[in-house]
Amino acid sequence: MNQAEKEESLREYAILKNEGKPFFPYAVAKDSVMAVIVMIVIMVLALLFGAELGPKVNPDSTTYVPRPDWYFYFLFYLLRIFKWPESVVIGTVGIPTVLLLLLFAMPFIDVRAERRPLRRPVALVASILVVLSMGILTYKGATAKEALASELLGDVTSWAQKQGFSNNPQAKAGARLFASLGCTNCHTYLGIGQHNLGAPDLSAEGAKNKGVAFEIAHLKCPSCVNAGSPMPSFAAQGQKNLSELAAFLVASKGPHS
Repeated sequence: MNQAEKEESLREYAILKNEGKPFFPYAVAKDSVMAVIVMIVIMVLALLFGAELGPKVNPDSTTYVPRPDWYFYFLFYLLRIFKWPESVVIGTVGIPTVLLLLLFAMPFIDVRAERRPLRRPVALVASILVVLSMGILTYKGATAKEALASELLGDVTSWAQKQGFSNNPQAKAGARLFASLGCTNCHTYLGIGQHNLGAPDLSAEGAKNKGVAFEIAHLKCPSCVNAGSPMPSFAAQGQKNLSELAAFLVASKGPHS
């Protein structure tokens, strides 16, 4: 900034300082009035058109894929980038905290009196980067596809062929249950699904030689077998389904070459 621009900036600042109004009560009053107007508009719209209600919750559903509200889509997508447990803290705590601290620090970093955006490159670039990154992550989170049970059921035949249990009807029935119960929301199997809460890849679970009895006991009460396990109990599936799931897991010894 040359001397003329500096003098002009100081002159504008002096005018604003002399002729401006204090934050309290003027700005506070304006913000309060605007907040009240927004709330009234929301209430009127709700009374006129009603609140949007989704379908009633079905507690027996095994195919529901939970998703966050739209304003958490950016964090939802970060969790797909940073995997549990190695780097999930970076995505959920590290990056949002660093960005929030930078936002708080910005007024102390860029302390010039200049008000025109084009003459405040630090604030302008930071704002643009924040808006772009949040927008892109929100879009990616909104369009991220989940493995639906209907799609996974079509993969059961392929799983049976790759794992070599095509002639094992009980294991195939267990594979269909595995696909329909939403197990791939936490586990991966032959490259399908995702790692959540440290859930392991089950593609070669049978190669660990744990046996059917162990798998059934684990499905009934995961935390009883593995202390602290966040996996929910599948005891409500009944002995027949548990036996089929166990047969599927035992038969999954890794894809045949």
